[in-house]
Amino acid sequence: MREHCILTTRDFTLLEAMLDDPFVRDTRLVPVLRRKIATAIVVFREDLPENVASLNSRVTYRIDGASRDTRVLSDDRMTTPIGMLLPVTTLRGMALLGLAEGQEFVLTNVDSVEERILLETVHYQPEKAMRRRVSASNPPNYSERKPLLRIGPLPVRNGGDGRR
Repeated sequence: MREHCILTTRDFTLLEAMLDDPFVRDTRLVPVLRRKIATAIVVFREDLPENVASLNSRVTYRIDGASRDTRVLSDDRMTTPIGMLLPVTTLRGMALLGLAEGQEFVLTNVDSVEERILLETVHYQPEKAMRRRVSASNPPNYSERKPLLRIGPLPVRNGGDGRR
């Protein structure tokens, strides 16, 4: 099967900007960035499947089948305690971005060793949370539903004197 990732328009734009960044140009991140951009299926955030890792998603993953790790994919702004974030400016963070649960990405790490990264679970995805907020703020249109059961007096016939 052909390698692919699913990125929101925002995440795709971030990768393109990173590729143009002079501080990234001569790093091991460039081949991973190029693979991600070349194989990306770009979608609007409303259309991102719930099992895909996007920026600010909390994910559980494994490296070469070793123990699990859970982190939040970040854009490298440190606003939480160390160890909670996995910036997409790192090889592993970049590898996870756009993967679906159960999907793997193989890369060569900074020690020139091949690593197989498996995305196990997307625990939280901002796009999914946004869809829930929007649907919660839009109450259902009751005119589109089946008629509700009405309990009340029978309609009055024959002039209103109660006779039928």
